[in-house]
Amino acid sequence: MFGVVAVIVAAVVGLSLPEQETTGLKSAVCRVLHPTSGDEACATGDYADGGDGGEGGGGGGEGGDPFVPNGDPFEPTRCLLSQDQTKTTVVVQIFFIKISSSETVKLQQWSDGTVTLERITEVGGGVTASISAGIRGLEDWGGSAKLSGTYMGGSGSGGQWLFSGNKTGDPQKDLELNLADAKRFTEYLKAQDECNSRSGRSELQMICGYHAGKKKPDLPPERAPDVDITKTSIEASGNANFGGKFKGSGKGGKDSGDGPKDLGKISGEVANGTMTEDVVVMRAHTGPNAGKITFVYTFTVKGSGGAGGVATGEKMQQVAVTYDAATYDQEEKDGKEHRPEKLVITTSEEAGGGGGVKIEGGANAGPVTIDVGGGGGSTRSQIHTETAELILDNDADSTTVEDWLRGKGNPAKNPLPSPTDAAKVPGPDASPLERLLHEKGKLSRLDYNANTDWWNASLGIGFGISAGQFTLGFKLFGIDITHEEKNQTITGNPTYATGPRNGGARPWVEWKNCSKVKPIPT
Repeated sequence: MFGVVAVIVAAVVGLSLPEQETTGLKSAVCRVLHPTSGDEACATGDYADGGDGGEGGGGGGEGGDPFVPNGDPFEPTRCLLSQDQTKTTVVVQIFFIKISSSETVKLQQWSDGTVTLERITEVGGGVTASISAGIRGLEDWGGSAKLSGTYMGGSGSGGQWLFSGNKTGDPQKDLELNLADAKRFTEYLKAQDECNSRSGRSELQMICGYHAGKKKPDLPPERAPDVDITKTSIEASGNANFGGKFKGSGKGGKDSGDGPKDLGKISGEVANGTMTEDVVVMRAHTGPNAGKITFVYTFTVKGSGGAGGVATGEKMQQVAVTYDAATYDQEEKDGKEHRPEKLVITTSEEAGGGGGVKIEGGANAGPVTIDVGGGGGSTRSQIHTETAELILDNDADSTTVEDWLRGKGNPAKNPLPSPTDAAKVPGPDASPLERLLHEKGKLSRLDYNANTDWWNASLGIGFGISAGQFTLGFKLFGIDITHEEKNQTITGNPTYATGPRNGGARPWVEWKNCSKVKPIPT
């Protein structure tokens, strides 16, 4: 058991994801995009015939983006310079049922001088189970490891506001002015929330709202389009704890026939690891993406090791596929293959360390246990992100991507081709998707420094039965609250890959649309 936890932590901190953990990407995406096809069809590539793919090549890399920055159609128009994120998550567990609620607020600075503010609330529910075991030789000292699994489904709602009203002709100056407007609007939202939470006479609420309205910026933001969001998650986690147990004798100070009585424990977490698969479906009803549906599949593995979490790491792989919603729904109804319009592949690696502690104390009353835990800390880390974007403006390219999602034809050697690999000259055995990414993909790489502060508090009441070194049981009731504040700021030299040159290679050059504006400290 401890070995399983150690493998998860080592894989994360070492930023080396086991290959067998990534091979399910295509089939998992398939099952999300084609729920009527079934697991067997996704595994074999046996699907309803949706046509021969139609017309051939073209595109040249520009796709649907008419703006050609700096004369190079392969240079993305903008990048994320800085992001401040605050997230609070509350999880309630009753028996095997888990209910979660979270609120996330993001303030983002972009290299074109614009600022976005996003606030999303997610609510989910699912089932969970776990098993724990003592570490051989350390059972009496509280050494234990635990594995758990969770399946969650949920939905999210919220709003995003775009601050782009200041247009001085200088993107750096625009960023300063738009950021100031965003901060004022944030204060307005906070004040409005306080007014809405007050009970009493409507006149007082009107007065409160009047004063809250004074906090609005002079230039109102543009409200993001209306989007329906649904989300499902599958999570597997494990952790290792080390501490001490409290034992007591029977009545009159004498041990019972079964030995000293186990009264409780106190322990600290020394290692943890989590693997998560998220699927988000977004339908846009208004705005520039009105009538589009996007499926976002994310696989994340993360964890920390060492007392106080001195070493942390995270690796993320994400695929986002966009379709015309009406066409997609009709194709789904008719059992035909789909025609994606856009593909975005994003990979991210984060590694760092810092101080912190997470401890847990428990007391036993027969088979019933009461556990109270909490902790907090801060970490500093480095984040490396890579992105490949494909605009699928013809049937041939669309079919290539759809075949990859379904595992048909000649699949890619790497279940998820990385943007860095896409810039290299494709080998003779390269898949159609790998060649398409090399020929037409917009490839970019960014590095960030990040600071994260967090705290956690939990309470659990459970029922457990010990059998040797194993403990089997379930929670009667539990509540866990986590708060995290994370700031990441771009660092180093942002780069993108130009179009194929002599010999076919795509050299990495300075991303001027990203480096011309500097983030503003918040």
